[in-house]
Amino acid sequence: MTSKVAIMQPYFLPYIGYFQLINYVDTFVVYDEIQYTKKGWINRNRIWKNGDFDYITLPLKKDSDYLNINQRTLSDDIKRHIEKTFNKIKATYSKAPFYNETIPVISEILSFNDKNLFSFIFNSILLINKHLDIGTTLVSSSNVEKENIKGLKGEKRVLAICNQLKATHYINPIGGVELYAKETFKENGLSLQFLKTDPIFYNQFDMEFVPALSIVDVLMFNGKEQSKALLSSFSLI
Repeated sequence: MTSKVAIMQPYFLPYIGYFQLINYVDTFVVYDEIQYTKKGWINRNRIWKNGDFDYITLPLKKDSDYLNINQRTLSDDIKRHIEKTFNKIKATYSKAPFYNETIPVISEILSFNDKNLFSFIFNSILLINKHLDIGTTLVSSSNVEKENIKGLKGEKRVLAICNQLKATHYINPIGGVELYAKETFKENGLSLQFLKTDPIFYNQFDMEFVPALSIVDVLMFNGKEQSKALLSSFSLI
């Protein structure tokens, strides 16, 4: 029996390739016991703005740089910041063709009442999955990994999680081509493939297209049904 697994860090309202990966596999593991890194996409993303892009961010409470993602907390004034972020999204996309269909989903995501960074992002992924009818099993790494796995890093950790889940195929975004060797996975009874998102273009208020924005942008301009169709717009290498 084929079982496809993918493992990723949690990202705040990520680009469509993240959801293509979730949709393709049987089990999607989200790292929670992994160190938070600054200047990445864990707690921020990009939305459209006047033919360019603007950032949306979840500010964090000041804490040690060595804490794991599930140990980080949203800032004390997060409600005020969330309101500003929601207003920014509403102002940007109020005239988008699928605004009325999409904005309730964004509202539900931003209204989640939990200050834990991982919990907030994990919930947002679940809600986007629900909206796009993605039925993949979503689990946190801490609920999968046994004690002998938690000390591992990189490729060894991935292989151990796949073994724990009895996976036959491991699917990684194309950016992992330089990190993982197909031969190593084959020696461990796994088929390794890389998912590469096709070039995706759509109308953004008849202006020059700004690529690789948050799933928010995709949903606002394409709607649920066309966004579901775009989930299959990729190749496996």
